[in-house]
Amino acid sequence: MTPSHGSVVRPDRNADPVAGVRVAGTADRDRIVALLARAFADDPAMAYIFPDPADRALRLPRLFGVLFDSDASSGIRLVTAGGEAATLWRAPGQTSDSMLTMLLHAWPLWRALGGSIGRALAVSSAISAHFPREAVWYLHLAGCDPAAQGRGFGAAAVRGGLDRLLGSGLPAYLETATERNLAFYRALGFEITAEWSVPKGGPRFWSMLRPASS
Repeated sequence: MTPSHGSVVRPDRNADPVAGVRVAGTADRDRIVALLARAFADDPAMAYIFPDPADRALRLPRLFGVLFDSDASSGIRLVTAGGEAATLWRAPGQTSDSMLTMLLHAWPLWRALGGSIGRALAVSSAISAHFPREAVWYLHLAGCDPAAQGRGFGAAAVRGGLDRLLGSGLPAYLETATERNLAFYRALGFEITAEWSVPKGGPRFWSMLRPASS
């Protein structure tokens, strides 16, 4: 995924996945954008938006760069100590997918989406239509570098956000288009609340909610 690729993160296999989950800053941008691009390379929603794999590889870093920047003022951005996994959270009141607004006002997103704008809007509109009406913390993006999967880094990055939500009295919400993620999120206290598809042949999604008391 082009300039944001940089060098591939080479995680320390002896690292403690729980230790060192911290707030991400501007200096972490390229690393997080690159790991998210790798993590979502085969995601059904991204494959729908960018059907051509070569075009997807080009555009995902641009897209995640825009989303990383936009989430700076709307919630919490977290990364594990070695950059193996990251989560981007949106706070209550900032939680709806704002892609349409960004399309109208941000040239970088136009550059990221190119001819895929229509499919991206279809996904964005479907996500918004199924978003909870009550106040929630929104796990907007969560990704683990494929080279680091299976060692607890992804779960640590999610738990890092959940720990910061304690005392808010609000549930956490996410949607995923990857069925194999369901067991992962269930283990973290999320439960499926809805199953739905983007209209006109779009991908299937699952909405998941973690009660505030969990």
